[in-house]
Amino acid sequence: MDYETRFRQHLASLHQEGRYRVFADLKRRCGSYPVADHFTDEGRRDVTVWCSNDYLGMSQHAKVRAAMHEAIDEVGAGSGGTRNISGTTHYHVELEHELADLHGKEAALLFTSAYIANDATLSTLTRLIPGLQIFSDEKNHASMIEGIRHGGGPKHIFRHNDLDHLESLLKAVPAETPKLIAFESVYSMDGHISPIGAICDLADRYNALTYLDEVHAVGLYGPRGGGIAELEGVMNRVDVINGTLAKGFGVMGGYIAASKACCDAIRSYAPGFIFTTSLAPAIAAGALASIRHLKSSGLERARHRERVQTLKTMLADVNLPVMDNPSHIVPVMVGDPVHCKAVTDTLLTHYGIYVQPINYPTVPRGTERMRLTPSPVHSDEQMAYLVRALRELWSACPVAGGQYVRLAAE
Repeated sequence: MDYETRFRQHLASLHQEGRYRVFADLKRRCGSYPVADHFTDEGRRDVTVWCSNDYLGMSQHAKVRAAMHEAIDEVGAGSGGTRNISGTTHYHVELEHELADLHGKEAALLFTSAYIANDATLSTLTRLIPGLQIFSDEKNHASMIEGIRHGGGPKHIFRHNDLDHLESLLKAVPAETPKLIAFESVYSMDGHISPIGAICDLADRYNALTYLDEVHAVGLYGPRGGGIAELEGVMNRVDVINGTLAKGFGVMGGYIAASKACCDAIRSYAPGFIFTTSLAPAIAAGALASIRHLKSSGLERARHRERVQTLKTMLADVNLPVMDNPSHIVPVMVGDPVHCKAVTDTLLTHYGIYVQPINYPTVPRGTERMRLTPSPVHSDEQMAYLVRALRELWSACPVAGGQYVRLAAE
């Protein structure tokens, strides 16, 4: 076996399909977000970041930075180990209490990422509950899919946000069979919002647990940033909530919030928790400061909503193919991987606008897109420049069947 040749063949396939990912070498400027330095072989240049999941810019917030500096000065850099072996600090304990309170749950459990939280929790629940059958929305995140797969139990995929299909699947399973419905609140690539209350109604009717991923909603929705479930007043009806500290809260890490017994069982049995070094104390301290601030401040959420609506309106006004949805996600459809990368490459090199192309497997083939993420600190001028750049690219493209098929630069 020529291993190197095999690697190169797989990479060549990605290039041929237009799906090869290139990471931009960026250095964000504290206090100047969304402006960043972009480093290339030709040197450094200014770019405006339009694809960050730091939705509210909380990574730059003075309270967050101060808390992280203070934690480093008090206890140093690393946590010292797994939570079982010296890696539990007072910062972790405080943060879990704060997260439990945010979601109205008895307890919360920290993980190094929301991906690990989903994978570890869903797979462990399958092992803890004999015969558990999981009902999963077809557009669930890869981490949920992996967790369900790793659990090895029976699964059923229901059509996206389709309550009738979900009920037909639930109805086909014996009443005494343990069940879990896994779904998201905000689907990050389309911007759809799930009918949480109606799904909980089905869960009650068919005696199923509910597992809700609020990763793209925590910090952004609800009176205290508890997510869509808080906004709609149904947090108490959801059994397990998964969230992240890396998006609306601007730091890193993931968690679940649930009953005390559920969190304790996952803590005690999930390999993804047991054998992983805990978050650095400074990260936990920064997340704690961010959550506490956003629980009491609605200014960032209000400004974010206004910025999102402004950008969506500006894009629609010039007939750019923005995908309509009720959330803060602003997807602009391209529909071809090669063209999508050509658009984003041109935006970066010619306009100083950084947007990553979203291609398969993140989205289905033929639905490749740009995913714009306006924040409270994106200015009117930056929005106007973005829209003007996109309009220039699109106006130079012939239209066939409603889709833009070629860049003039090609």
